Amino acid sequence: MQNLETDILIVGTGLAGLSLAKYLSEQNPNLQITLLSKTSIDECNTYYAQGGIAVVHDFIKDSYQQHIQDTLLAGKGICDKKVVEHVITEAPARLQELIQWGVELDKNNSGELDLGLEGGHSQNRIVHHKDKTGLEIETKLIQVVQNLANVTIRTSFFATDVLLDNQKCIGIIGFDEKSEVTSIVAKAIVLATGGSGQVFSVTSNPFVSTGDGVAMAYRAGAKLEKMKHIQFHPTALYEPNKSQAFLITEAIRGFGAHILNHKMERFVFEYHPDGELATRDIVSKAISDEMKKEHSKHVWLDIRHLPLETFKTKFPKVYNYCFENGIDVSKDLIPITPAAHYQCGGIVVDETGTTSIKQLFAIGECSHTGLHGANRLASNSLLEAIVYAHDLANYLISSIDAIKLNKSEITPIRYKNIHHDQILQFKNQLQHFMKYDALYTSGKNTEKVYEMVTEMSKRFKMKFKNYDSHPFLCETYNLIQTAEIILKDCLPKRYRVKSVKKEKTIS
Repeated sequence: MQNLETDILIVGTGLAGLSLAKYLSEQNPNLQITLLSKTSIDECNTYYAQGGIAVVHDFIKDSYQQHIQDTLLAGKGICDKKVVEHVITEAPARLQELIQWGVELDKNNSGELDLGLEGGHSQNRIVHHKDKTGLEIETKLIQVVQNLANVTIRTSFFATDVLLDNQKCIGIIGFDEKSEVTSIVAKAIVLATGGSGQVFSVTSNPFVSTGDGVAMAYRAGAKLEKMKHIQFHPTALYEPNKSQAFLITEAIRGFGAHILNHKMERFVFEYHPDGELATRDIVSKAISDEMKKEHSKHVWLDIRHLPLETFKTKFPKVYNYCFENGIDVSKDLIPITPAAHYQCGGIVVDETGTTSIKQLFAIGECSHTGLHGANRLASNSLLEAIVYAHDLANYLISSIDAIKLNKSEITPIRYKNIHHDQILQFKNQLQHFMKYDALYTSGKNTEKVYEMVTEMSKRFKMKFKNYDSHPFLCETYNLIQTAEIILKDCLPKRYRVKSVKKEKTIS
């Protein structure tokens, strides 16, 4: 078993993790910072983000107050207003830093930032790089962070649990790129592990989004909130038997695309006066209800009336993917269906990203800041990630010198090869249970799914109780446990999530 040390350990290499490393390094180049990536450094939700970042830029037409109000309305009344105000007013400064780091954003004919429109926004305020903003951000930040002398990047490292000592987080334990059990102790441990989309049968999230951060924090006794608020993106490309769905960016609806049922009717206006430009939860419900009415597996996105060359310029990723899959968007309708997209709840943090466990922090999608409420306003997620990375960096710089490395003896875990097929059966069954209707229909249906998942969890534990720890085993358990947490939070009070504090370092 390897035992390593660092000053600050960041688990996750999306925008939240990378920008935190950059901010920390800028302020204190003597800090030893370690970044862990579950697979390759660029495999994360940031990489797949298409739309952009919501930033008030045109202060003649737009204002902070309008963006704040749009966010509060999208959040259905349960956002933390102070957090919303803080994040939105910080946006222009954080955007300028991204630009300074080399991120290129689209400009209009006047040389100003090209501001897009997305559902729930009252004004054009989405800064973007065509329809692959996340890829642009991720690529440029990787280049920046890889050149920082005090940052060590470890890829193919799967963190399985946080390490506790006297109710303080002292590090993590997991498997390195050679599947060797490795512990890393640090003065501060930051979870930037992303969301949990792979819990669901259809998701826009990559295969690494398995709720690892939430599950680790939960087992450690950290406080979680609002886990039931999973945002489904209404327009994922319908591809039968494919769990990771290709996203059709919301900006296309802002560009003028229509959503049609199989009668070729625009039906979303029956649910909201904004039609296709209503918030994601409303449009997703409209599509789900329409699919039930028609006994269909998808509805249609229609861009045939839009200027093709402009569309190809603005949305090359979507155009090319559709074309490669036999869809000519100038002539053909695009089949779409809702897909699990974003985890609005998560590990509860304060204004600095501090969790309920000392020396454990969380930023990005795995955290719950209070910004999103019951539903996330489009393009607020990348914004939240960089604002909280900036704030956490400032906090850590001011406090890290007072923290000493804890080198308590760490219990080793064992590794053993097991049959993946046996575990995969559980994962497939879980995803079969976890669909849109499991969360957003009747309470009785949710209760039924919850009981099936809890029973499956018991079977999983019983079947593998005599097996040594294994990365795939741990990952699948994270999926099952996260599903239980989400479903339980949807149910009446008698079922609510209760975190049980414990100091066992590894499940």
